Amino acid sequence: PTRILTIIACITASHQSFSSTMVSAMLLSLLSTLMLAATTTAFSAPTTAKADIAVVGCGVLGTSLCKQLLSHPDFASRSITAITKSTARHDDIRKQVLQNDDDSDRFVVKTLDDVLETSSSFQDVVFCAPPSGFDNYPSAVKEAAEKLWAAEKSGSFVFTSSGGVYEGKDGETVDESSPTLDPETNPRSGRMIYAEQEAIAKGGCALRLAGLYTLERGAHSYWLKRCQETGVQGREDGIVNLLHYDDAASACLAALKVGPAVNAKRTFLISDGNPTTRKGICESALKCATYAQYSMPRFLGPADGLKGKIYDGSKSNDALDWKPKYDSFDAFMTSII
Repeated sequence: PTRILTIIACITASHQSFSSTMVSAMLLSLLSTLMLAATTTAFSAPTTAKADIAVVGCGVLGTSLCKQLLSHPDFASRSITAITKSTARHDDIRKQVLQNDDDSDRFVVKTLDDVLETSSSFQDVVFCAPPSGFDNYPSAVKEAAEKLWAAEKSGSFVFTSSGGVYEGKDGETVDESSPTLDPETNPRSGRMIYAEQEAIAKGGCALRLAGLYTLERGAHSYWLKRCQETGVQGREDGIVNLLHYDDAASACLAALKVGPAVNAKRTFLISDGNPTTRKGICESALKCATYAQYSMPRFLGPADGLKGKIYDGSKSNDALDWKPKYDSFDAFMTSII
């Protein structure tokens, strides 16, 4: 700015004593200085809507997604913000997500209140926080879509729902277009259904996930550790659809990759594609050293009880260009040494 003012002053004060050649030279110098200043400003000015990704809810699923986003080459230029309700687990989340210091400038953990106070918006948002943390789950999803997502940036809003919303329950096969339960008479599923509706109304998508598990988390762990004496509710051949937490996270990543041209206002069904049974889950888990000390629990369901439903997510797999790392629960358990 000082140099610009000096040049202007010289031209104004001495224009009569300078030749036309000298005045032209001064004007060229002024123009060059102005262009340099504009370029410097353009590159140094902070941007208010960067190509960031927000992950709302950073439990097992959200943490896995953050790790995968940081390591995936297609997202190498993106920064990720993990959003939680409190600061209680922030240090633990950072330890789990950050594999090395090279990624520390691309990953931050903030509370939802802190993000809303700064009016931050993100090109892509994945909402994977469970209903248990909210008084009004559909409203929380709506607020995230309205206040966190910069929809005009041509990104995606991905909401993780549950396959439990489907109506089928006695051996039927369900897919993305199958009818859902009545949300009024099934309030637990209703929260999910209404939350899906909020996400899709805003231009987002919903991923209906099968039953999630890790080595230590899931139905197998509860049944083998806690139900040895009490037994397991339900018939032993009751159908269960499963999905590893890491595969659920990779499906969210796949939805971000294909973008709104594919995912906007759509519902997807995500599972490993190999339904098993309650007894089959326990049989597979007992093959793993972690559970070898336990025995098969009793199953208390009557033989004529409802069998459950079979998920067919093949259309979703094709649309998202996605497939699970673990194509069955048994494959996962037998892979653990």
